[in-house]
Amino acid sequence: MKAVRLYFRFFEMQLKSMMQHKASFFFTMLGQFLVSFNVFLGVYFMMTRFHEVSGFTYPEVLLCFSITLMAYTLAETFFRSFDTFNLMIGNGEFDRILLRPGSCVFLVLCSKIELTRIGRLLQAVVMLAYGVAKSGILWTPMRVLTLVLMIGGGTLVFAAVYIIFASICFFTLEGLEFMNVFTDGAREYGKYPVAIYGKTVLTICTFLVPFSLFQYYPFLYLTGKTARDWYALLPLPACLFLIPAACLWRFGLSHYQSTGS
Repeated sequence: MKAVRLYFRFFEMQLKSMMQHKASFFFTMLGQFLVSFNVFLGVYFMMTRFHEVSGFTYPEVLLCFSITLMAYTLAETFFRSFDTFNLMIGNGEFDRILLRPGSCVFLVLCSKIELTRIGRLLQAVVMLAYGVAKSGILWTPMRVLTLVLMIGGGTLVFAAVYIIFASICFFTLEGLEFMNVFTDGAREYGKYPVAIYGKTVLTICTFLVPFSLFQYYPFLYLTGKTARDWYALLPLPACLFLIPAACLWRFGLSHYQSTGS
């Protein structure tokens, strides 16, 4: 409980800091909404032309996209500090964190909460509401639980990718651009069910980075395109991706040497 109170204290401090420049905060939030709206327009125009993709209708595609976008946005909002961890190492901020009492992971987590991403989250909520209403899915308690698990599992998978990115920075001291394939790239190709990109991509997203476990397979259960009801629970094992991410973090931390900043 002490950690929770401390986290909300950090949250309150950062919110007050952002509200010192209200116009900047709200315009940045609006910009995030408009950027994601452009992506939505791309989906809209394509589905207007082709009507369905691999058997998935427009409302179903929007539902799938909204789940991925919401999970990505929640991860970026609350785990943004790991995505910018190379800057924290470069300016010496992480060295100061190591001198403070408490878990360094927790202190890094609290150091940056990206509340301007609320604009993108709003876009995801609107698409989710439309998809839920128009997809024709019969919403049972199990399907509602599956939807919640997909969003929660996706958030933790993206968070694990951010932690892996930060862990690599212990050795490189700089961010590696190719990691954006698994964050921004995943958000982009997550607009559609992963299987449409081919068997190779589906295999990678199942066994290497488990995007399919929270996005594609449970979505088949939601839309009634599979008889395998256990697909509904696959977001739970997807959360286990945090284990190798945590191990890599501990390994990197044990080999970390200050940059001298």
